[in-house]
Amino acid sequence: MTHHALTVNGERHELDVDADLPLLWVLRDYLELTGTKYGCGIAACGACTVHLNGAAVRSCVVPVSAAAGGIVTTIEGLGGNHPVQRAWLELQVPQCGYCQSGMIMAAAALLEQNKNPSDADIDAAMTNICRCGTYARVREAIHVAAKSA
Repeated sequence: MTHHALTVNGERHELDVDADLPLLWVLRDYLELTGTKYGCGIAACGACTVHLNGAAVRSCVVPVSAAAGGIVTTIEGLGGNHPVQRAWLELQVPQCGYCQSGMIMAAAALLEQNKNPSDADIDAAMTNICRCGTYARVREAIHVAAKSA
């Protein structure tokens, strides 16, 4: 066990966990922030996307030691009224909803970096997988969020 300090959604946490424990499991099992989902465990699907120091990362492959000292934002940290969340609701993006917290986090990070992304920019940045295939609505919702942000 190693001591790690990180700030999650504005709150500082001191944890004694294995250095190689994935950030995803710290969030879900130790901090009980279950909005971040487990999908594949190999950073392919994006269901576990969170922000680490403002960048979208796949938390299933980020060891807590790499996040220590950093600032983590999860879906719970967006507060429920983020422009991306509002656009997701307005356009009824989700079907089953499982991947959506990761999608929203990836979209929010994209809009922090690019206030007016093109379709090509969105397609390049949004590598999250959605089994339901809501990609066209995701793209449209990002455009709506960009206009209202």
